[in-house]
Amino acid sequence: MTRHFLRDDDISPSEQAEILKLALELKANPYAQKPFAGPKTVAVIFDKTSTRTRVSFAVGISDLGGVPLIMDAQGSQMGAKESVADTARVLERQVAQIIWRTYAQAGLQEMAANSKVPVINALSDEFHPCQLLADLLTIQEHKGKLAGLKLVYIGDGNNMANSYLLAGAMAGMHVVVVTPEQYLPSDEVVARADAIAFETGGSVSVSKNPAEAVVGADVLATDTWVSMGKESEKAQRVKDFAGFTIDSTLLALASPDAIVLHCLPAYRGYEISAEVLDGSQAVIWDEAENRLHAQKALMVWLDQRAK
Repeated sequence: MTRHFLRDDDISPSEQAEILKLALELKANPYAQKPFAGPKTVAVIFDKTSTRTRVSFAVGISDLGGVPLIMDAQGSQMGAKESVADTARVLERQVAQIIWRTYAQAGLQEMAANSKVPVINALSDEFHPCQLLADLLTIQEHKGKLAGLKLVYIGDGNNMANSYLLAGAMAGMHVVVVTPEQYLPSDEVVARADAIAFETGGSVSVSKNPAEAVVGADVLATDTWVSMGKESEKAQRVKDFAGFTIDSTLLALASPDAIVLHCLPAYRGYEISAEVLDGSQAVIWDEAENRLHAQKALMVWLDQRAK
């Protein structure tokens, strides 16, 4: 049966560890795997603008011997004259994998349900699982492990919060999401992450107090307060998130050797201060590079299971 990667828990904890191990191997030897040699074509579809996702997938597919077919929504019939299901049936006959950066999770589910080739969620409104593979890879590189570490995410209870909960729980981490009352993460996701954590020895919790939550944290993470599609809410969100900035004062409450993550793009002075973003505890540029290595590992792993 074809495996897809639409949300963080579409793989098991042991499979997550396999992919991260493979990512480290590919980072050390970038051209060791050539699953798309031939070359095979991989479709990469963008409904949302992108820098890191576009570059990392295009470079990664090329490194793996393939040809990236970059498609923008406005340049295709999908969602206008043609259904997602019919688009999947067309693409599956011509490409090795389908990667889609979109809005609704339901669209990805429809694509996967009608595709015999792997479908990868490159970002949706509900989850950002490829980013979390890169984040976990970065943490593992800098901390030497994942299980038992305390990760505190501060910001909107959005797709990043959902993915931190699921992926962090799968890795056996102690994940705390800190957000204002009106921006809490999905109840379904929190419950699912809690069930996973019970099996892996991790934990998940939700807090509204940044200063209290970061005490003893090994990892601090954040994301923009104004996600794509929420631009009209900027003024209200900036007001609501006052006090939720990762700055030097907040960072000082965490463990002395804590590292800081941000999936980018970053808005200095809002969710993170310039001092922290550009400081010695930030590993954000390593994190951005690791999108390439983690996604290559994911594509190789999915290809191996599609045969």
